[in-house]
Amino acid sequence: MPFTLPELPFAKDALEPHMSSRTFDFHYGKHHAGYVKKLNAGIDGTKFADMALIDIIRATAKGGENTGIFNNAAQTWNHTFFWNSMSPNGGGEPSGALADKIQASFGSLDNFKDKFADAAASQFGSGWAWLVENKGQLEIWTTSNAKTPITEDGVKPLITLDVWEHAYYLDYQNGRPDFIRAFLDHLINWEFAARNLAVE
Repeated sequence: MPFTLPELPFAKDALEPHMSSRTFDFHYGKHHAGYVKKLNAGIDGTKFADMALIDIIRATAKGGENTGIFNNAAQTWNHTFFWNSMSPNGGGEPSGALADKIQASFGSLDNFKDKFADAAASQFGSGWAWLVENKGQLEIWTTSNAKTPITEDGVKPLITLDVWEHAYYLDYQNGRPDFIRAFLDHLINWEFAARNLAVE
């Protein structure tokens, strides 16, 4: 069964003015859709054709002859996770167990934001910034290109920010730090992160 482009969890203009519908026309309608199309073409007739997306990613993570399949599978998953990492009602502060863990791991929400922003801004080239739970502790990770924490045992991604240039260039040009701050202050979906934290 071929993979399909998942529906956005909000209207494509719902994140304006922080992320424009024009950005979604390209980022979701062309980039994300392209990864899904290339993934389906790459796995057609192979042992991966009937596997779940996460299983394909984990089975191809070491690259080699399957690098193309990994890149398109991981980018399909990463983008879906990214859309859900944002909300029209985003920003603000987390609550409950997530807030407690952020306090314990980073000292304060402001410290978390500063560390996350620094990591995302300093990711060289294309990639992703993540808040993950690793062996009970919250950590900030960056990954390059299509790499994703779901290939690591015991690591649970809670939220991600796409720092590929196509994620922000139409709205922010080369101002990646401005895009990162808009994400942290106005778009980040703490409810999604809390649900991911609660999953056993």
